[in-house]
Amino acid sequence: MPYIATDHLRPSADELRARIPGWGADLDPADRPSVPKERTDLPTGAHWLIPDRQPERQPRERSVEHGMLPPVFGTTAPLHGVSGLVRGFAYKRFSEGQTAHWLLLVLGDRIDVWGARVRSVREGRPDNPFAETGVAAELRGHPVQSRLGRGRADVKHAWLDPLLVVGPAALVVAATAVLARRRG
Repeated sequence: MPYIATDHLRPSADELRARIPGWGADLDPADRPSVPKERTDLPTGAHWLIPDRQPERQPRERSVEHGMLPPVFGTTAPLHGVSGLVRGFAYKRFSEGQTAHWLLLVLGDRIDVWGARVRSVREGRPDNPFAETGVAAELRGHPVQSRLGRGRADVKHAWLDPLLVVGPAALVVAATAVLARRRG
């Protein structure tokens, strides 16, 4: 449990191991690089056992590792739509130590991006990938000279960048053309 000032309220290692998949992988001091420097005998300075909690006005995402939300948490970007369902599933089903958790969160972000693109087209303000990715600035700012002989790591995948930037838009245009041809 996070944010507890005293140790007597914490669940035992066996309880945590039973509840959280993979918990306790670093319990052996030989596996922990901070052990020689770690101090647990210092006072925390906390004047509370558990701090006052922020009210939860709507359900929030919470990892399975944690028994409760932290006392203060962000509320500016609540889960919504299909991306919210994917993210919520990632938090409810998988531990933060599992790859599936993070892959589902990335998938939720990608779904959210496509939703924002569709909304912007529907509202009459479509995205402009050429201007928004900085390609024009790249062409004006000595593109060859700035890339060669400087040890830049992004030179290895530079050939792939136009495909990643223009590719999704080209697929949407092609799919729209195919659908229009079939209907017409």
